[in-house]
Amino acid sequence: MGNEATLLGAYDAQLRGAPAVLPAGVTAERDGPLTRLVGQFRGFVSAPADLGVPEGPELDALIVRQRDYFAARGEGVEWKIRGHDRPAGLPGALRAAGFVPEDRETVMIGRTERMTGDAPEPAGVTLRRTERPEDFRAIGALLTEVWDLDLTFLGADLLSRVAAAPEEIAVFLAEADGRPVSAAWLVFRPGTEFAGLWGGSTLAAYRGRGIYRALVGVRARLAAARGVRYLQVDASDASAPVLARMGFQAVTTTTPYVWSPPTP
Repeated sequence: MGNEATLLGAYDAQLRGAPAVLPAGVTAERDGPLTRLVGQFRGFVSAPADLGVPEGPELDALIVRQRDYFAARGEGVEWKIRGHDRPAGLPGALRAAGFVPEDRETVMIGRTERMTGDAPEPAGVTLRRTERPEDFRAIGALLTEVWDLDLTFLGADLLSRVAAAPEEIAVFLAEADGRPVSAAWLVFRPGTEFAGLWGGSTLAAYRGRGIYRALVGVRARLAAARGVRYLQVDASDASAPVLARMGFQAVTTTTPYVWSPPTP
Protein backbone atom coordinates (compact mmCIF):
# COMPACT_ATOMS: atom_id res chain seq x y z
CA MET A 1 0.00 0.00 0.00
CA GLY A 2 2.82 2.38 0.71
CA ASN A 3 4.22 3.43 4.04
CA GLU A 4 2.46 5.56 6.61
CA ALA A 5 4.53 8.68 5.90
CA THR A 6 3.73 8.52 2.17
CA LEU A 7 0.02 8.12 2.80
CA LEU A 8 -0.04 10.86 5.42
CA GLY A 9 1.84 13.19 3.09
CA ALA A 10 -0.71 12.61 0.33
CA TYR A 11 -3.56 13.14 2.80
CA ASP A 12 -2.14 16.43 4.08
CA ALA A 13 -1.34 17.71 0.60
CA GLN A 14 -4.67 16.83 -1.00
CA LEU A 15 -7.43 16.81 1.62
CA ARG A 16 -6.74 19.66 4.02
CA GLY A 17 -8.49 22.48 2.14
CA ALA A 18 -11.98 23.09 0.80
CA PRO A 19 -13.45 20.43 -1.52
CA ALA A 20 -13.55 21.32 -5.20
CA VAL A 21 -17.33 20.83 -5.16
CA LEU A 22 -19.41 22.38 -2.37
CA PRO A 23 -23.06 21.71 -1.50
CA ALA A 24 -25.62 24.22 -2.73
CA GLY A 25 -25.54 27.35 -0.60
CA VAL A 26 -22.12 26.64 0.92
CA THR A 27 -19.18 28.97 0.32
CA ALA A 28 -15.47 28.78 1.19
CA GLU A 29 -13.64 31.77 2.65
CA ARG A 30 -9.96 32.19 3.47
CA ASP A 31 -8.62 33.68 6.69
CA GLY A 32 -4.84 33.45 6.72
CA PRO A 33 -3.92 29.74 6.71
CA LEU A 34 -7.52 28.70 7.33
CA THR A 35 -10.46 27.90 5.08
CA ARG A 36 -13.94 28.52 6.49
CA LEU A 37 -16.95 26.70 5.08
CA VAL A 38 -20.07 28.80 5.55
CA GLY A 39 -23.71 27.91 4.94
CA GLN A 40 -23.93 24.41 6.45
CA PHE A 41 -25.81 23.38 9.60
CA ARG A 42 -22.74 24.67 11.43
CA GLY A 43 -19.51 26.28 10.30
CA PHE A 44 -16.41 24.26 9.52
CA VAL A 45 -12.76 25.28 9.73
CA SER A 46 -10.16 23.46 7.62
CA ALA A 47 -6.46 24.00 8.30
CA PRO A 48 -3.12 22.75 6.97
CA ALA A 49 -1.08 20.38 9.10
CA ASP A 50 1.14 23.27 10.19
CA LEU A 51 -0.65 26.57 10.71
CA GLY A 52 2.61 28.48 10.56
CA VAL A 53 1.34 30.57 13.46
CA PRO A 54 3.22 30.70 16.78
CA GLU A 55 1.52 29.79 20.03
CA GLY A 56 0.41 32.76 22.06
CA PRO A 57 -1.50 35.92 21.10
CA GLU A 58 -1.35 35.34 17.32
CA LEU A 59 -2.79 31.82 17.53
CA ASP A 60 -5.37 32.88 20.11
CA ALA A 61 -6.53 35.75 17.91
CA LEU A 62 -6.88 33.46 14.88
CA ILE A 63 -9.07 31.05 16.86
CA VAL A 64 -11.21 33.76 18.45
CA ARG A 65 -11.77 35.34 15.04
CA GLN A 66 -13.34 32.10 13.76
CA ARG A 67 -15.46 31.69 16.86
CA ASP A 68 -16.71 35.25 16.74
CA TYR A 69 -17.41 35.10 13.01
CA PHE A 70 -19.86 32.24 13.48
CA ALA A 71 -21.18 33.61 16.77
CA ALA A 72 -22.27 36.72 14.85
CA ARG A 73 -24.22 34.40 12.56
CA GLY A 74 -25.79 32.61 15.53
CA GLU A 75 -24.10 29.36 14.48
CA GLY A 76 -21.74 26.82 15.94
CA VAL A 77 -18.43 25.92 14.33
CA GLU A 78 -16.29 22.79 14.09
CA TRP A 79 -12.50 22.94 13.86
CA LYS A 80 -11.13 19.49 13.07
CA ILE A 81 -7.54 18.85 14.12
CA ARG A 82 -5.27 15.87 13.53
CA GLY A 83 -2.89 14.21 15.95
CA HIS A 84 0.21 15.46 14.10
CA ASP A 85 -0.93 19.06 13.62
CA ARG A 86 1.18 22.05 14.62
CA PRO A 87 1.57 24.07 16.70
CA ALA A 88 1.39 21.45 19.45
CA GLY A 89 -0.54 23.83 21.70
CA LEU A 90 -3.49 24.10 19.29
CA PRO A 91 -5.82 21.81 21.30
CA GLY A 92 -5.25 23.81 24.47
CA ALA A 93 -5.76 27.10 22.67
CA LEU A 94 -9.05 25.85 21.23
CA ARG A 95 -10.23 24.76 24.67
CA ALA A 96 -9.32 28.15 26.09
CA ALA A 97 -11.52 29.80 23.45
CA GLY A 98 -14.50 27.64 24.44
CA PHE A 99 -14.18 24.83 21.88
CA VAL A 100 -15.08 21.38 23.24
CA PRO A 101 -13.48 18.18 21.88
CA GLU A 102 -15.74 15.43 20.59
CA ASP A 103 -14.76 11.78 20.17
CA ARG A 104 -11.36 11.13 18.64
CA GLU A 105 -11.33 8.98 15.50
CA THR A 106 -8.58 7.28 13.48
CA VAL A 107 -7.77 8.46 9.97
CA MET A 108 -7.40 5.32 7.85
CA ILE A 109 -6.41 5.05 4.18
CA GLY A 110 -6.60 2.08 1.84
CA ARG A 111 -5.81 1.44 -1.80
CA THR A 112 -9.11 1.28 -3.63
CA GLU A 113 -8.09 -1.70 -5.76
CA ARG A 114 -7.58 -3.79 -2.61
CA MET A 115 -11.04 -3.03 -1.20
CA THR A 116 -13.14 -4.25 -4.11
CA GLY A 117 -13.05 -7.98 -3.35
CA ASP A 118 -15.87 -10.15 -2.13
CA ALA A 119 -18.07 -8.36 0.38
CA PRO A 120 -21.49 -9.81 -0.46
CA GLU A 121 -24.79 -8.52 0.82
CA PRO A 122 -25.54 -10.25 4.12
CA ALA A 123 -28.49 -12.63 4.13
CA GLY A 124 -31.77 -10.76 4.41
CA VAL A 125 -30.15 -7.38 3.68
CA THR A 126 -30.46 -5.35 0.49
CA LEU A 127 -28.09 -2.55 -0.52
CA ARG A 128 -29.26 0.10 -2.94
CA ARG A 129 -28.04 3.48 -4.12
CA THR A 130 -30.51 6.32 -3.75
CA GLU A 131 -31.03 9.95 -4.71
CA ARG A 132 -34.62 10.14 -3.40
CA PRO A 133 -35.42 12.93 -0.92
CA GLU A 134 -37.62 10.63 1.16
CA ASP A 135 -34.68 8.27 1.60
CA PHE A 136 -32.49 11.12 2.81
CA ARG A 137 -35.12 12.00 5.42
CA ALA A 138 -35.16 8.34 6.44
CA ILE A 139 -31.36 8.40 6.79
CA GLY A 140 -31.57 11.39 9.13
CA ALA A 141 -34.13 9.54 11.25
CA LEU A 142 -32.03 6.36 11.18
CA LEU A 143 -28.89 8.10 12.38
CA THR A 144 -30.87 9.90 15.07
CA GLU A 145 -32.06 6.51 16.34
CA VAL A 146 -28.59 4.94 16.18
CA TRP A 147 -26.83 7.73 18.08
CA ASP A 148 -29.74 8.99 20.23
CA LEU A 149 -28.95 12.52 19.01
CA ASP A 150 -30.87 14.79 16.66
CA LEU A 151 -29.06 14.12 13.40
CA THR A 152 -31.98 14.84 11.10
CA PHE A 153 -29.96 17.68 9.57
CA LEU A 154 -27.76 15.08 7.88
CA GLY A 155 -30.63 14.11 5.61
CA ALA A 156 -30.93 17.71 4.42
CA ASP A 157 -27.16 17.93 4.06
CA LEU A 158 -27.06 14.85 1.82
CA LEU A 159 -29.93 16.21 -0.25
CA SER A 160 -28.07 19.49 -0.83
CA ARG A 161 -24.89 17.65 -1.82
CA VAL A 162 -26.71 15.49 -4.35
CA ALA A 163 -28.53 18.53 -5.71
CA ALA A 164 -25.25 20.43 -6.14
CA ALA A 165 -23.20 17.65 -7.73
CA PRO A 166 -24.92 14.27 -8.09
CA GLU A 167 -21.88 12.80 -9.84
CA GLU A 168 -19.62 13.53 -6.86
CA ILE A 169 -21.53 11.70 -4.11
CA ALA A 170 -23.12 8.27 -3.94
CA VAL A 171 -25.49 7.42 -1.08
CA PHE A 172 -26.35 3.82 -0.21
CA LEU A 173 -29.04 2.38 2.04
CA ALA A 174 -28.96 -1.04 3.67
CA GLU A 175 -32.47 -2.36 4.27
CA ALA A 176 -33.77 -5.37 6.18
CA ASP A 177 -37.17 -6.38 7.46
CA GLY A 178 -38.76 -3.61 5.44
CA ARG A 179 -36.80 -0.72 6.94
CA PRO A 180 -33.45 1.11 6.64
CA VAL A 181 -30.89 -0.36 9.04
CA SER A 182 -27.71 1.39 7.88
CA ALA A 183 -26.61 4.09 5.46
CA ALA A 184 -23.27 5.15 4.01
CA TRP A 185 -22.01 7.48 1.32
CA LEU A 186 -19.01 7.89 -0.94
CA VAL A 187 -17.74 11.43 -1.57
CA PHE A 188 -15.43 11.97 -4.53
CA ARG A 189 -12.73 14.64 -4.25
CA PRO A 190 -12.10 15.92 -7.80
CA GLY A 191 -8.52 16.95 -8.40
CA THR A 192 -7.18 14.48 -5.83
CA GLU A 193 -6.38 10.78 -5.67
CA PHE A 194 -8.94 10.29 -2.89
CA ALA A 195 -12.57 9.60 -2.17
CA GLY A 196 -14.03 9.60 1.32
CA LEU A 197 -16.14 6.91 2.97
CA TRP A 198 -18.70 8.37 5.38
CA GLY A 199 -21.57 7.02 7.44
CA GLY A 200 -21.94 3.29 7.99
CA SER A 201 -23.74 3.52 11.35
CA THR A 202 -25.98 0.49 11.83
CA LEU A 203 -28.91 -0.19 14.12
CA ALA A 204 -27.78 -2.24 17.12
CA ALA A 205 -29.96 -5.24 16.30
CA TYR A 206 -28.29 -5.61 12.88
CA ARG A 207 -24.64 -5.26 13.82
CA GLY A 208 -22.20 -8.13 13.41
CA ARG A 209 -23.80 -9.31 10.17
CA GLY A 210 -21.28 -7.83 7.73
CA ILE A 211 -23.37 -4.82 6.70
CA TYR A 212 -20.60 -2.29 7.28
CA ARG A 213 -18.09 -4.38 5.32
CA ALA A 214 -20.57 -4.81 2.46
CA LEU A 215 -21.14 -1.04 2.33
CA VAL A 216 -17.39 -0.47 2.12
CA GLY A 217 -17.16 -2.98 -0.72
CA VAL A 218 -19.94 -1.52 -2.86
CA ARG A 219 -18.51 1.98 -2.51
CA ALA A 220 -14.98 0.78 -3.24
CA ARG A 221 -16.12 -0.81 -6.50
CA LEU A 222 -17.76 2.44 -7.55
CA ALA A 223 -14.61 4.40 -6.66
CA ALA A 224 -12.43 1.95 -8.58
CA ALA A 225 -14.59 2.43 -11.66
CA ARG A 226 -13.81 6.16 -11.44
CA GLY A 227 -10.07 5.54 -11.16
CA VAL A 228 -9.81 6.66 -7.51
CA ARG A 229 -6.51 5.54 -6.00
CA TYR A 230 -7.18 5.89 -2.27
CA LEU A 231 -10.15 5.60 0.06
CA GLN A 232 -10.07 7.62 3.29
CA VAL A 233 -12.12 7.06 6.44
CA ASP A 234 -12.41 8.85 9.78
CA ALA A 235 -12.96 5.61 11.67
CA SER A 236 -14.64 5.14 15.02
CA ASP A 237 -13.24 2.65 17.49
CA ALA A 238 -15.90 0.18 16.32
CA SER A 239 -15.10 0.57 12.61
CA ALA A 240 -11.31 0.72 12.78
CA PRO A 241 -10.74 -3.03 13.40
CA VAL A 242 -13.02 -3.95 10.48
CA LEU A 243 -11.18 -1.57 8.17
CA ALA A 244 -7.78 -2.80 9.34
CA ARG A 245 -8.76 -6.38 8.46
CA MET A 246 -9.75 -5.15 5.00
CA GLY A 247 -6.31 -3.59 4.51
CA PHE A 248 -6.78 0.03 5.57
CA GLN A 249 -3.84 1.63 7.36
CA ALA A 250 -4.03 4.10 10.26
CA VAL A 251 -2.05 7.27 9.53
CA THR A 252 -3.11 9.75 12.25
CA THR A 253 -6.01 10.65 14.51
CA THR A 254 -8.65 13.34 14.14
CA THR A 255 -10.66 15.17 16.78
CA PRO A 256 -13.45 17.69 16.13
CA TYR A 257 -13.35 20.72 18.42
CA VAL A 258 -16.78 22.35 18.46
CA TRP A 259 -17.92 25.73 19.69
CA SER A 260 -21.66 26.14 20.21
CA PRO A 261 -23.60 29.36 20.77
CA PRO A 262 -24.83 29.85 24.33
CA THR A 263 -28.27 28.44 24.97
CA PRO A 264 -30.80 31.29 25.32
